[in-house]
Amino acid sequence: MAPEPRRTESGFLIDPLYGPEQPIERLGVPGEYPFTRGVYPSMYTGRPWTMRQYAGFGTAAESNARYKQLIANGTTGLSVAFDLPTQMGYDSDAPVAAGEVGKVGVAIDSIEDMGVLFDGIPLGEVSTSMTINAPGSLLLLLYQLVGESQGVPSNKLTGTIQNDVLKEYIARGTYIFPPKPSLRLIADVFQYCRAEIPKWNTISISGYHMAEAGANPAQEIAFTLANGIEYVRTAVAAGMDVDDFAPRLSFFFVSRTTLLEEVAKFRAARRIWARLMRDTFGAKNPKSQMLRFHTQTAGVQLTAQQPEVNLVRVSVQALAAVLGGTQSLHTNSFDEAIALPTEKSARLALRTQQVLAYETDITATVDPFAGSYVVEAMTDQLEAAAVELIEKVEEMGGAVAAIENGYQKSEIERTAYRVQQETDSGERTVVGVNRFQLDAEEPYEPLRVDPAIEAQQAERLARLRAERDSSAVDRALTALRKAAGGSDNVLYPMKEALAAKATVGEVSDALREIWGTYTPVDRF
Repeated sequence: MAPEPRRTESGFLIDPLYGPEQPIERLGVPGEYPFTRGVYPSMYTGRPWTMRQYAGFGTAAESNARYKQLIANGTTGLSVAFDLPTQMGYDSDAPVAAGEVGKVGVAIDSIEDMGVLFDGIPLGEVSTSMTINAPGSLLLLLYQLVGESQGVPSNKLTGTIQNDVLKEYIARGTYIFPPKPSLRLIADVFQYCRAEIPKWNTISISGYHMAEAGANPAQEIAFTLANGIEYVRTAVAAGMDVDDFAPRLSFFFVSRTTLLEEVAKFRAARRIWARLMRDTFGAKNPKSQMLRFHTQTAGVQLTAQQPEVNLVRVSVQALAAVLGGTQSLHTNSFDEAIALPTEKSARLALRTQQVLAYETDITATVDPFAGSYVVEAMTDQLEAAAVELIEKVEEMGGAVAAIENGYQKSEIERTAYRVQQETDSGERTVVGVNRFQLDAEEPYEPLRVDPAIEAQQAERLARLRAERDSSAVDRALTALRKAAGGSDNVLYPMKEALAAKATVGEVSDALREIWGTYTPVDRF
């Protein structure tokens, strides 16, 4: 049943869809190629975007408590942050993990930790996004195993793993293996999920981290879509039909305070991807041509100075994401430039989304910026600039070849340096940093992670290793190495190893033995 039309504060009916009586061909209509105006015909007039809050810290039990608080406060999707050892495929008791356990996310070492993380959370009813890349397949399988323990059929699981390792080589650095085996692992995930977890989004191709490293909007969408092209080619080369996996591809972008340009960026990205999928890869299913994306407000624009001002920044950034047509949204907490968010600040960040969804009128109509001269002009400009950058990447032989030549990394670094120069000179205003400062900052007590959790995790691992069937673990890891050295899908033996209580570090080490690790080379 269609919702009742909304009215303005003056009592006028709000039309669910505005635009010229005969939409121009280039702009189109929402829900139709080239999806400039949105991927769905009704957008938020039927229901709002998925409201996610990126969270995870300390132990699995602490993070579980935070997830339950967020769900109680109205979050409609979970988003899991993992600590650096987990992101790099190391156990909490590995020497390299010292000092990092539980610091920037939750520590997950085994199926036992994953079970605690989602204890009491029905995985058949909640959509979960996991920001994990090089070991993304491991965490997906652990999630599937927890779902099975809850009695949830795998075809009922919904969510996303980021699984975008190419941007790690460009901007973020949490890679493990060289590009070629990393792409093979991603193709294996595509095939596995098509057969076993069909509702799962197998990759979230991310521009967010490139933007955090300094990429401008044109670079963000260009390098993200160039990576997307590489992933599609890899899957097709592995024997998959484009329409078999492309509907499960998703994207992840930043939303900055420059509202008009951000709205135009999202529109341009949808249009470019639709054309690429239809004309370059021959995708016939409209869902294969849709660029569906999650958005996170710009953490890089938050300041430790006068942190309450970040509430204003995040509100503007969230508004830009919604006006740009995002499918899900995370709003940063105002204190994240200082430390992990407190329970109160995380709740305020969620309330920001709820005010936009339920107190404003921007969800009453499908495309609020329809016919905006400035947004349409900016969309055309961003599209042209992004296409030019994509073509440069293609001339180098594609995203992997360009990464190996240091192209994307060097271009982003040049942009970041220019922005920093503009900020230092005062040409670019940052409120509270180079203008409108306070003589003295007000004291603020941040959330702190208990350093004792490192020892606690080590104790859990020692107990796990002592109590499990070591011979079963050894057999499973041997089968995994054999698959990694051949052409079989590695996720099946990987799942057996994790089910036998092999740890994240042990499984990652088995793959390191066969595939090696990646060492970057700066070429510029």
